[in-house]
Amino acid sequence: MISRRRFARSLAAAVALGGEAAFAQRPLPPSIPPGAIWLNANENPDGPPTAALEAIQSAIPTSGRYHFAFFREVYAAIAHSEGLAPEQVLVGAGSSEPLHAAVHAFSSPSRPVVVMDPTFELVGAAAEGCGIPVIRVPLAPSYGADVKRMAAAAEQNRAGLVYVCNPNNPTSAATPKNEIDWLAANLPRETVLVVDEAYIHFTSLGSALEHVHKGRSVVVARTFSKIYGMAGLRIGFACARADLIERMSPFRPSVPSILAGRAVLAVLPDAPKILSERKARLVAVRDDFCAWLKVKQIRYIEPHGNFVMFETGREARELGSELARRGVVAGRPFPPLTQMLRVTLGTPAEMERFKQAYEEVAKV
Repeated sequence: MISRRRFARSLAAAVALGGEAAFAQRPLPPSIPPGAIWLNANENPDGPPTAALEAIQSAIPTSGRYHFAFFREVYAAIAHSEGLAPEQVLVGAGSSEPLHAAVHAFSSPSRPVVVMDPTFELVGAAAEGCGIPVIRVPLAPSYGADVKRMAAAAEQNRAGLVYVCNPNNPTSAATPKNEIDWLAANLPRETVLVVDEAYIHFTSLGSALEHVHKGRSVVVARTFSKIYGMAGLRIGFACARADLIERMSPFRPSVPSILAGRAVLAVLPDAPKILSERKARLVAVRDDFCAWLKVKQIRYIEPHGNFVMFETGREARELGSELARRGVVAGRPFPPLTQMLRVTLGTPAEMERFKQAYEEVAKV
């Protein structure tokens, strides 16, 4: 574990490497026409549920205060929704803040971080920003986690933390639950497994939360940014044993906004209905898009998130720039998959616009 002083220094370094917003937005072409559609950051076109919007509106007049005490209610509500105690939850700005906290709580220059490659870059960037070595393990042939190689890397390098994004961003591939179970059972005792489930609600995958319930050294990160459509509100959480949460807590620098907190309290009572309806809409769009890819004989990775990654046959950076000039912003390079494009699933109308632009650019 590193000190809070070092953590503060690392925040500046991590910002220099690129925060979540920078990851989502770079690289962009010099000019994007008005009315462009944005299919590059895995956002949800549904936006916040109606109950969240109403709660936000009501909370605006009170936003002159931090409302530290209020967030006890948020902790309690999230914990109840996951069958945990409040002391087993850490709330932060999206899931990014808890992920940062996990890096600084469980790794150090002598205890590396092991990540999939490629995957969501925040964990690796946060570690490297404060001098923590990052061991990158290539993906399995399925484009999910190669759990055997990750476990071996953790053992060989005395890793403090192993990070698995499931479903994986950017590939949208799933690591089967039995493989996550195996990884949780076969890591060194002093290594903490962090499973990022930002996109878990778009799938039928079993959650790694059962390992938290069993008291194992597992942290599960969740967010309200994706299926709940509240990315701009910046609120998410981590679940873990109380002692692991206690180690992470000093590295969470603030509480989210009162608007985000009120939105969470408003949506949780109706979560099953909200999640079911939104997943159904997303799956319909995803199935339609994959059917189009098949017709065009474009190879793609079987998707489990609200985005699809497919082969382009050319550099994705160049193709993305051409799409952007046509008002369609999609994807960015994810080395070494530089000839594959990640596309966020938008509304049916947005996806039709993407198809038209892609057909023009790729001549398919």
